[in-house]
Amino acid sequence: MNWILFIGIMVLGLIVQSVLQSKFSKYSKVPLPNGMSGAEVAMKMLNDNGIYDVKVVPAQGMLTDHYNPATKTVALSEGVYSSRSVAAAAVAAHECGHAVQHAMGYAPLKMRSALVPVVSFASNIVQWVLLIGIIVFSSFPQLLWIGIGLFALTTLFSFVTLPVEINASQRAIAWLDNTGITDYETRPMAVDALRWAAYTYVVAALGSLATLLYYIGIARRD
Repeated sequence: MNWILFIGIMVLGLIVQSVLQSKFSKYSKVPLPNGMSGAEVAMKMLNDNGIYDVKVVPAQGMLTDHYNPATKTVALSEGVYSSRSVAAAAVAAHECGHAVQHAMGYAPLKMRSALVPVVSFASNIVQWVLLIGIIVFSSFPQLLWIGIGLFALTTLFSFVTLPVEINASQRAIAWLDNTGITDYETRPMAVDALRWAAYTYVVAALGSLATLLYYIGIARRD
């Protein structure tokens, strides 16, 4: 039963990722009505929200866009930074949504940021702890449960990420509407692109939960 769940989530993740890339490619070909680039959209959204201490910088790769609260930078990927498309505007506004969350002290973002160093440490060792824990379970069952506890932290992080990402997209769409950067024709495209991006986080959270339950099942069965 566990393997069916794993395979189902894996297939779902591949489908969502494929659709997201297709949507991004499609909407990257649709020009933004006012001709602004992703970087210009980002700077305008930051300034409109009274944020002047966050830098907008280019980042290598595709869909590598992110906001770093530690350095206060919005990093936009190659297909977003200089692109003047609907997809670029949606992604840029979404990442700036995180900057707005940071400036306003949005609680879920603060929780996620607090979890980052702990989750980073847990992620580096959890697989080894789980593997060794399974091997020596008969003589030292506590080690497997320690590994499960570490993995639970990564699962918690995945679920805390969901409201952070969804809220950032909501802020992005609202701002794009209010400023008229998207119109009646391009707004649904921006919403669609961000919706599919959100689905990737949902699948990741479900996958992490399924894996956690799998390891708990092993510990209880043994």
